[in-house]
Amino acid sequence: MRFTYAEAMTSIEHYAPLAQAAEAAGYTSMTVADSLIYPEVSDSTYPYTDTGDREFLQGKDFVETMVMCAHLFALTTTLRLTPFVLKLPVRPPVLVAKQASSLAALSGDRLGLGVGLSPWPEDFTAMGVPWERRGRRMDECLDIVRGLTSGEFFSYDGEFFSIESMQQRPAPGRPVPLLVGGHADAALRRAVRKGDGWMHAGGDGEELDRLLARLSEIRREEGDTRDDFEVHVISYDAYDPDGVKRLEDKGVTDCIVGFRVPYIKGPDTEPLATKVEHLERYAESVISRVGA
Repeated sequence: MRFTYAEAMTSIEHYAPLAQAAEAAGYTSMTVADSLIYPEVSDSTYPYTDTGDREFLQGKDFVETMVMCAHLFALTTTLRLTPFVLKLPVRPPVLVAKQASSLAALSGDRLGLGVGLSPWPEDFTAMGVPWERRGRRMDECLDIVRGLTSGEFFSYDGEFFSIESMQQRPAPGRPVPLLVGGHADAALRRAVRKGDGWMHAGGDGEELDRLLARLSEIRREEGDTRDDFEVHVISYDAYDPDGVKRLEDKGVTDCIVGFRVPYIKGPDTEPLATKVEHLERYAESVISRVGA
């Protein structure tokens, strides 16, 4: 089992020391959140909270995801970084491929590229991208990112994108894992067909079990027998060694853990020292007992 430390919507000066502390404590990776805009007026709801409330995002600082990854990679040596998740179909896929290849090459292949659909129509509007057929656009983006990050000449002719044969260098030393987020059946199938793993966004244990069972079913349907397919989950079971073993038995490869509720309005007032204490205590009580 691998362990990922999650912290979001905190003071931007906290991220670097937290990444260094997580690396020192034995975590495999750290998540990096993505948010492009906060519209002043919106009818949209957040899909991963009980109420759909989005106001917890107002006034929060979000450094652009790939910029934050570059910053944290420069200050660590072994820690993997996992965007959780990069809103891929609102971005130009050729640019994302270039960013991902560059980050992977500079960091020694420490990028796990978590990607997903944005739940906000306003993101699409702001970026000049149609909301309609966003799932199919996402599929094409994944194809292009995978093709261009190979470092080989690659061309593409799809419904949304058409690119002449081209090459991007530097290339990663090994393929950048594409980790697809989302709970819809289409997202699970996309993770299997187009990705190298799936990222869970949270929820109760019963729902997680349903999603894991469906993911396994889709993998069987698609004939996917990969041993390196990644399954990243958020679960209360991750907070004790016996629970980690249960998750491992269900096919989970990576536990995402955090130590505060991020969906609060207003600034995060928890001191940096307290955050470090929490992540170190977990490393001592769980990671050291089950092995990373």
